[in-house]
Amino acid sequence: MPALKECFKDHPILNTETTEDLENCGFCNSCISVHLYPTTAANGDCYSFRQCRNCDGVFLSPKPNPEQLSNAYSSHYYGESTKKFIGPVEWVIDRFRSGRARLVSAKLGTNARVLDLGCGNGGFLANLSKLGIDAHGIELPGGSAERAVALSNITVHVGTLKNSNYVNQKFDAITLWHVFEHLETPRDTLDLIVKMLKPGGRLYLSLPNPDSFQARLFKGDWLHHDPPRHLFYLGPQAMQRELEQLGLLMESKSFWSMEQNPFGIIQSILNKFHSERDILYESLKGNCEISSRYSKLQILKHKIIGTALVPFAVVAATLESAVGRGGTMELVFTSPVDNKK
Repeated sequence: MPALKECFKDHPILNTETTEDLENCGFCNSCISVHLYPTTAANGDCYSFRQCRNCDGVFLSPKPNPEQLSNAYSSHYYGESTKKFIGPVEWVIDRFRSGRARLVSAKLGTNARVLDLGCGNGGFLANLSKLGIDAHGIELPGGSAERAVALSNITVHVGTLKNSNYVNQKFDAITLWHVFEHLETPRDTLDLIVKMLKPGGRLYLSLPNPDSFQARLFKGDWLHHDPPRHLFYLGPQAMQRELEQLGLLMESKSFWSMEQNPFGIIQSILNKFHSERDILYESLKGNCEISSRYSKLQILKHKIIGTALVPFAVVAATLESAVGRGGTMELVFTSPVDNKK
């Protein structure tokens, strides 16, 4: 796999500081952007992250083609078994899903309708359903969608939001848990979501923070860049500006996530010292490609170092979130009660 500097040096697009006609921003379509830093996908493909001079969004360049995206969302991405992660890790993640479900349901009345865009294996929706919520989800075809459809008491559309019947329906809450950064048409999706919220309805967004200390320190090695799957980001101020222009109101924001932030630091440190990214993360999914390329001893080394870094990562993540620079952010917006959309 090429090192980042080698990857960057000979690429005509990646080696351009400012562009006016090479590639438009995937959010606002502006043709003016500035190069931030190069990055390399797990398969060795070279990309760059650029920042739009108009909307301040950060986007992956060049945009992955359909074949690259299809390969990126192979069965290895969704996990090799009936769960995305190995048993103990999946159990911990499900505890976080349960906690999110309780927080969301506490703001809603009984039988409230919730749509989870990019619902994964449906675990969050299943927890909502147990709390008396009318739970609906959308997930692209793949292993996660198959698991979600098999669950009882939730309704899942396999496909995209745009081609679903949900676009003409109203919801008390719409959630996107680390989904926004995957969207190929983020602005169009936000437009649809705003129209689908009931008056007083809430939009929950959880996503990587491109303004975080993690993003600025680790650059192309940052875990939460995950090329080529993560296509676009907006920082907290830019996201608030865009959604307020669409008519929503900011209710709350948080930069702390025990689920995401400490591990983001751990894996990013490991990425800095290894030519291939995200080995520990992929091993926790039971990715057979990783086990075929690395010995058990090599993978064990990553797990031992990762475990040793936990105390430092928790402290660092706590401090960065306290000053609004956490690796991920959770933003909650509300639709005005008098909204007639």
